Amino acid sequence: MELGLGLPISDPRRLTDWARRAESCGFDTLALLDRLAYHNPEPLVALSVLAGATSRIRLQTEVLLGPLRATALLAKQVATLDVMSGGRFTLGIGLGGREDDHAAAGTPLAARGRLLEAQLTELRRIWRGETFRGTTIGPRPETPAGPPVLIGAFAPAALRRVARHGDGFLCAAPLAWAGRLVRTVHDEWAVAGRGGQPRLVCQVNVALGAAFAPARSAVAAYYGRDDWGVPISDPHELADTVAAYRDFGADELVLYCYADDPAQVDVLAGVLGRA
Repeated sequence: MELGLGLPISDPRRLTDWARRAESCGFDTLALLDRLAYHNPEPLVALSVLAGATSRIRLQTEVLLGPLRATALLAKQVATLDVMSGGRFTLGIGLGGREDDHAAAGTPLAARGRLLEAQLTELRRIWRGETFRGTTIGPRPETPAGPPVLIGAFAPAALRRVARHGDGFLCAAPLAWAGRLVRTVHDEWAVAGRGGQPRLVCQVNVALGAAFAPARSAVAAYYGRDDWGVPISDPHELADTVAAYRDFGADELVLYCYADDPAQVDVLAGVLGRA
């Protein structure tokens, strides 16, 4: 099982340090969250900077809120990042459910599923070089037909999109009830006649040592609730959690850090035997 590092969002100026440390410690992926009506960095812009600061590690949105963005421009941005990173980019995409994000973007919240469904189809067409509204949009991505697409979802209709449009599933649910979601994805994958298996990427929040208290406050502020996504703070619990996700069959586990200090990367790497 691969291990990714979800980057903090409070101070974009420190992200290049986080990225370089993560790559030197052997993490497999750098991931960034997405909001519009919040103080986080825009993930495609931030990951473009981090692509230039690194050479090996993958770059991933987790998840980009597709319906907030115009499809043609999104296709161009993603293809550009894919080319300039040497094919290291993975597009994690989803709906987003916060009313303020959609209000700021001018997209109707009730139509977001329909918008994403059309967008996923159109992104693939654009990346293949097909005509979109009377023209073609470049550059062509480094990865044929576009970078890997992972879809984040919870609801049954959204889970079906993984089989129709995705290469894998981003599962943000706690392990205690992630199994039901993953089984649905695999069932829909079989119904759609897809070969192989969807890639499964899971995530947990972490903040070890003195980073825990400010990190918990940051998580609560981001989600607007105190009881969701409490970071793992105990090294032994983290090691057990990683083992549990490996047994669960995850292809990758992304550890989301809400700590400000980039030294947290080295702490995590030490616990995980990657220092």
